[in-house]
Amino acid sequence: MYELRDYQKQAVDVAVNFFQTGNKKNGIIVLPTGAGKSLVIANIAYRLDAPVLIFQPSKEILEQNYEKLCSYGVMDVGIFSASFGRKEVRKITFATIGSVKSHKDYFRLFRYVIIDECHGVNAEAGMYKDFIETIQCKVLGLTATPYRLYSSRFYGSMLRFITRTNPRIFNEMLYAVQVRTLLNRGYLAPMNYYQLNIVDTSRLKVNSTGADFTDASVRRYYREIKFNDSLENIIRRLLVAGRSSILVFTRFIDEANHIARTFSDCAAVVSSDTSKTDRENILRLFKNKQIKVVANVGVLTTGFDFPELATVVLARPTMSLALYYQMCGRAIRPFPGKVSWVVDLCGNYKRFGRVDDLELRQTKPGIWAVFSGAKQLTNVYFRK
Repeated sequence: MYELRDYQKQAVDVAVNFFQTGNKKNGIIVLPTGAGKSLVIANIAYRLDAPVLIFQPSKEILEQNYEKLCSYGVMDVGIFSASFGRKEVRKITFATIGSVKSHKDYFRLFRYVIIDECHGVNAEAGMYKDFIETIQCKVLGLTATPYRLYSSRFYGSMLRFITRTNPRIFNEMLYAVQVRTLLNRGYLAPMNYYQLNIVDTSRLKVNSTGADFTDASVRRYYREIKFNDSLENIIRRLLVAGRSSILVFTRFIDEANHIARTFSDCAAVVSSDTSKTDRENILRLFKNKQIKVVANVGVLTTGFDFPELATVVLARPTMSLALYYQMCGRAIRPFPGKVSWVVDLCGNYKRFGRVDDLELRQTKPGIWAVFSGAKQLTNVYFRK
């Protein structure tokens, strides 16, 4: 049995009490990246001593959390996921919603449901909403990014805190830990931010929903400023500075391929088109320091656990706070002697600030929002 940190124990206590009380409302717990969410989930399920269904957003995270609970010596644990080729219904069942959606009847006796990465739950429609309404279960969500994007053709877009949407699945925040708290206690790696003014986002067009920049405007601007040359130069300088493991987030495959060609002896590309076998091999070589640079396109934002990783390059502009947090979060896990570098080429740091300055604040009783310093980031429109 792992020994829980105090905040992990508090989160578990709150969750178990939430499930065992008569309150029919659903709740969330907010734990930052690196806080040990898999340990918290395992302990909640272990202590409830009742049928629990645990939804995971991906095969990788499911496997990680399943193995964590099995390491406790808990035997009655199963996996219900087509990705694993397993459809087991046990007292504690780890599942993906896509595999369960057509088999809801199997879980009608499950009163307790935990949803990992619960910001992915659409309160208006979708598989989760259908499952919850059909089973009439009590739901606990866990996430590091407790907000979803909502867009209006008349007013623009905003990030809504997931307990403040209408309709909503989750009604109240039960417990939260601030990033700064964990950093000050040494549970997260200190991070240095380097903002390089290569991309001027005022030159980019915002898409019709107001939610992010258009692919066409980014491509056009990249060609105009010869972005690949600048990116190549930055990576070369990082390698000379001795940064041995560099994870680069690119928007398009073109930049990723350019990096792989330029640094052919020590770089590789990972994208949604990379086969599972190739991806596992590339990441194994990356963790073993045989590959120094991995350029990735639209992947490795969640479920990629590499505590030694100390350098991320943000080579894609975004208006998404969740994506920014996830990209920076790849380097936030602690490792002895580690000081992480976040190198931003695209104005993201200017828009969102330091990850450790992101703070959950209660603006009114029961009303929560995310702030960066004095700037409110959720439940405010991006633009009029």
